Amino acid sequence: MKLIKKLILLTTLGFFLGVISIIGMYFYLKPELPSVEVLREVKLQTPMRIFTQDGKLISQYGVKRRIPVSLEEVPEALVQALIATEDSRFYDHIGVDPIGVARAFLNLVTTGERGQGASTLTMQMARGFFLTREKKFSRKIRELFIALHMEQELSKDEILELYLNKVELGHRAFGFGAAAQVYYGKNLNQLDLAQIATLAGLPQAPSTLNPISRPERSKERRRIVLLRMLDEGYINRQQFDEAAQAPVTAKKHGAELALDAPYLADLIYNEMVEIYGKEIAETSGFNVYATASYDMQKAAQEAVIQNLHDYDERHGFRGPLAQLWEPLKRQAVTPSAASDSSEQSNVEPEETPAPFNENAWSVEKVTAYLDSVDEIKPLLPAVVMAVQQKTADVIIADGRMIRLTWDGLDWARPYISDQSQGDDPEYAADILAEGMLVYIRKRPQDDVWQLGQFPDATGALVALDPNDGAVKAVVGGYSFYQSQFNRATQAKRQVGSNIKPFVYAGAIESGYNLASIINDAPINQWDSSSGVAWRPQNSPAVYEGPIRMRVAMGMSKNVVSVRLLRGVGLDETVDYIARFGFDKDDIPRDETLSLGSGSHTPIEVVSGIAVLANGGFAVRPYFIERIENDLGELLWQAEPVYACNPCDTDTPSKQESAEDERDIEAMLAAEFGRQTTNTAVKAKVKQSAEQVISPQTAFLVTEMMRTAVKANGSWNNKTYWLGTGWRAKNLLQRDDIGGKTGTTNDSKDTWFSGFAGNLVATTWVGFDDASRQLGRASRNQNLVNKNPEKFNWIGNAVIGVEDGAKGAQPAWIRFMQDVLKDKPEVQKQIPEGIVRVRIDIKTGKLTKRTDHTAMFEYFKVGTEPTTYVTDDELSLPIDEENPEQPKDDDIF
Repeated sequence: MKLIKKLILLTTLGFFLGVISIIGMYFYLKPELPSVEVLREVKLQTPMRIFTQDGKLISQYGVKRRIPVSLEEVPEALVQALIATEDSRFYDHIGVDPIGVARAFLNLVTTGERGQGASTLTMQMARGFFLTREKKFSRKIRELFIALHMEQELSKDEILELYLNKVELGHRAFGFGAAAQVYYGKNLNQLDLAQIATLAGLPQAPSTLNPISRPERSKERRRIVLLRMLDEGYINRQQFDEAAQAPVTAKKHGAELALDAPYLADLIYNEMVEIYGKEIAETSGFNVYATASYDMQKAAQEAVIQNLHDYDERHGFRGPLAQLWEPLKRQAVTPSAASDSSEQSNVEPEETPAPFNENAWSVEKVTAYLDSVDEIKPLLPAVVMAVQQKTADVIIADGRMIRLTWDGLDWARPYISDQSQGDDPEYAADILAEGMLVYIRKRPQDDVWQLGQFPDATGALVALDPNDGAVKAVVGGYSFYQSQFNRATQAKRQVGSNIKPFVYAGAIESGYNLASIINDAPINQWDSSSGVAWRPQNSPAVYEGPIRMRVAMGMSKNVVSVRLLRGVGLDETVDYIARFGFDKDDIPRDETLSLGSGSHTPIEVVSGIAVLANGGFAVRPYFIERIENDLGELLWQAEPVYACNPCDTDTPSKQESAEDERDIEAMLAAEFGRQTTNTAVKAKVKQSAEQVISPQTAFLVTEMMRTAVKANGSWNNKTYWLGTGWRAKNLLQRDDIGGKTGTTNDSKDTWFSGFAGNLVATTWVGFDDASRQLGRASRNQNLVNKNPEKFNWIGNAVIGVEDGAKGAQPAWIRFMQDVLKDKPEVQKQIPEGIVRVRIDIKTGKLTKRTDHTAMFEYFKVGTEPTTYVTDDELSLPIDEENPEQPKDDDIF
């Protein structure tokens, strides 16, 4: 007995001596411990978040997901759960819990193992910020010292708030704000008690106790947390029973995005990484605001996707992704009804049951299989379960049965090649069979479920504010998750007739005018060096003879463009086109330049169109409007150059501007290096962009572009003709628009670029395989019948050879329809130095007539005609010998 007493006495004495020694060591090492500034200002590794201009989240970048929250924003139940489970005496101890330490020490003495922990929340914080998880006495002592020091320097609430934001909780979630989003897709204040208890149980072992990968262990841990809350009196027995019996509802969620805009977000992310470096960009909590608004970016994405589906569908159905089981023979198929009436269209279900197919998979097997098939928004993978006369029933991954009506199937005639399609389908069985794996999509315009397929062709759209170059929308393809290549900014493709506005601008600058007469006749030029003749042709190969420049631009006459280049000179034209921002190395130095043989990116083309639309100023496209820190403090604000001169009465001189100008990289790097709390950058006075062409030339070219997007003349007076982009005016019903189609040889690239309201935009459609032709589409009577009079205006019923007007322009039109809806028209601004006189439409000379042979035309002062048309020169109606109205599908 005496021996036992001595042993207990020695043990107790040793314990207290150890404690005293540790306290002594603490005061000895205190000067080397982290300072209060480090403890208070330690920066949480918060992801970079990217927003639209109007504050809608579109992306988040960073390995560690963190959503900082203040203690006031944390539900009381979560604080209670943590304290009850992790540190019930948190508000009573000094950072080290003597009872917990004694318990761990006793466990060590009796078992010889270090398995029993004694960490308080403060000690966990010390380890999380400054140490590792290794189980060594030296680490534990350092952890204890830092915890004591933290308790001296920080309040309990400050420590708890740091813990709530710092602790690792699995699946790259750090802090409870991020964990609520990752596991439940909710904010903290939206969680129920069962979900709160689940999260509160994670700090002990986030990888082995998380509810996604280990739901059973997570459920048991949740029960322990709830028991501790019950023991501490935080909840009652009824609350315990309900929460303990609740199902596990966690599943992995990404950031809660208002709009998924990956092509735009990727451009901004790469710019931030270039400025800061990857680690700082992803962990410093930057809130980056794009120049694009939510509405415009959303409209652009929907326009590109819809247009690619339209192109793809008029070229036919390429068949299922897979055939999962052998279907019954076609003649044996009988109707069946879809099982989910909520997803059916208004079609009477057919009562005859389908015959049994022993090869068919069960619903459980089908849905399990669909879980493994990638979803490519807006396409959903689905399996055909039954085929009726004019409908088909498909099942998707969540088990819903959806009926595809004939309205969603009738487009799907067989694809034979890009140039030809099979017969129009008459029944659903002509298209689908039981067991087929296919894609379906819900049409945004009417919510009808439709058979779909991933488009083979791809496209791009980029829109700018021509007044300062702010990118208002950018789409680089159908799906970023299938191809990260951004065709809007990276794809250099032949531009075809999209080059003509710039060629015509050079001609006007050289003395031509909108009434200049150029011979629209075939060219046959022998090249002795190659031994072949160059014969540029119009498309279609129709020639009008002598033609005014305005009409030639509107009809996109190729040979006129060649003759204008010859009149101006090749070198002069190259130099002039380079003024619009095109890389001179990409501009061909031969006459094919006038037909668009040069390759440029859509963002280069739209930047050039902006120069025409804004009166001649070379604005520079930019994507980031401003950058804020995680507290919402302004770090940087874009300072673009503007299409104005002067922009303001107190605008600094060009020399002062050059001395004061600092590029984005220098400004952001300097801002980050200062690390000040008040980092707002003062906005500068608007700076003028360089004027690269005269406002008069810009105005006259945009006048010709207005002609190109509408019907002109009078059908009754036989002066009627269509601009190649006539669909724009027909569908938008606005006068403040203009543009130019573009199509390359064999329809490998199609373009449309133009202005509308206060926007300029360029769209492109083609294949990533630049040798592949977009082909032609024949008539699908199923689709024509839906809109017999206007089927060839826009959509999947359009027929004929694919060109800029059919392939690319519809995306531009759909985008402008959306973003300009309910917006007033922008009044045309006529610059000084422009006069308007009455001319004869055939000769371009002055006329005194006021009938259909005359029109008012704009000229630069000094370039207007000076002679009057004579009686024998008076205009004859265009194409008088052939009064038949031109067909829409013959216009390119």
